[in-house]
Amino acid sequence: MEAFLKTVAQNYSSITHLHSIGKSVKGRNLWVLVVGQFPKEHRIGIPEFKYVANMHGDETVGRELLLHLIDYLVTNDGKDPEITNLINSTRIHIMPSMNPDGFEAVKKPDCYYSIGRENYNRYDLNRNFPDAFEYNNVSRQPETLAVMKWLKTETFVLSANLHGGALVASYPFDNGVQATGALSSRSLTPDDDVFQYLAHTYASRNPNMKKGDECKNKMNFPNGVTNGYSWYPLQGGMQDYNYIWAQCFEITLELSCCKYPREEKLPSFWNNNKASLIEYIKQVHLAGVKGQVFDQNGNPLPNVIVEVQDRKHICPYRTNKYGEYYLLLLPGSYIINVTVPGRDPHLTKVIIPEKSQNFSALKKDILLPFQGQLDSIPVSNPSCPMIPLYINSPSHSLATKPSLFLFLVTLLHIFFK
Repeated sequence: MEAFLKTVAQNYSSITHLHSIGKSVKGRNLWVLVVGQFPKEHRIGIPEFKYVANMHGDETVGRELLLHLIDYLVTNDGKDPEITNLINSTRIHIMPSMNPDGFEAVKKPDCYYSIGRENYNRYDLNRNFPDAFEYNNVSRQPETLAVMKWLKTETFVLSANLHGGALVASYPFDNGVQATGALSSRSLTPDDDVFQYLAHTYASRNPNMKKGDECKNKMNFPNGVTNGYSWYPLQGGMQDYNYIWAQCFEITLELSCCKYPREEKLPSFWNNNKASLIEYIKQVHLAGVKGQVFDQNGNPLPNVIVEVQDRKHICPYRTNKYGEYYLLLLPGSYIINVTVPGRDPHLTKVIIPEKSQNFSALKKDILLPFQGQLDSIPVSNPSCPMIPLYINSPSHSLATKPSLFLFLVTLLHIFFK
């Protein structure tokens, strides 16, 4: 894998950038290949997208698919108009393996569980992130800390993490409380309509996933889609962390009934997932609104809260250091609420059209009627504390005690994600 990534970075240096975001427990690099017209740095108005695979070292299909995706993207640049437009308008970050130690530890591949699922310290990396619903008092692993730091360095808008052991597109939340619907055996975000749309976008283009019952010994997922909590509650997962603390919409893609299939099966996985992988990346453009927030003198304002009325996040979404904001929304009419500390809220109406133009979300810059230099806006610690932010929600203690049914489901499916 490392040799392949280095070869791609060398042969396609104008549209790729290879870097390591950190090291695994055993010192292996956590490689990320960026594909885009401006691969080495963020450009205003160019959204950041990412795919991450192999959190569990024994789940190998996602790792192989991302290597195929890299090859497909770079070899079709300048040849396929759709791929060329995608590369020119997006920075696509691809991490084929978040758990290289676990991958190397697999000696006897198995469809259901192999030594290597966890990292070298025997921690499940998809249970290792801070949790918004209950305290997750586990030792943060080097791989987890590297990803958390990475999320702070980029303005990621959309993401997916790739797993194996089932065939379904799962959307947040993975954990929950009564306020998010846990008593109804589900846990929904304020952006549930967008998440359901994103999950259906992927599943509907995968001929096996959309059947919903392809894995005969697993649950039935209508149209190949599920809410994570409805499937089974999960503490410390990466997709919830992305959504709450990194302002990044992330879903989990379970791509194979067998976690470690035979080599001859790999071409069929690529054929079944290629259209979905490409179409999902496009969603970073095809819905929503983006822009910058300025003061009356045209200075971009960082750390400004930009939220849609009636879908406020428990950790408010804010502009980045360039004053940029990105909001994924389905077509419709919305009121955007812009809040600067010490100022009255500024309301702006936007109408998201049915179809975006030229691989770009609706662009809406916001000019605030006052002067606010960059150094006058508090930016010392704009992010929310990494504690259970939902802990004060009504009936928290009741909502976080799963029923017997949910407990049994958790036991049955604990090794899937």
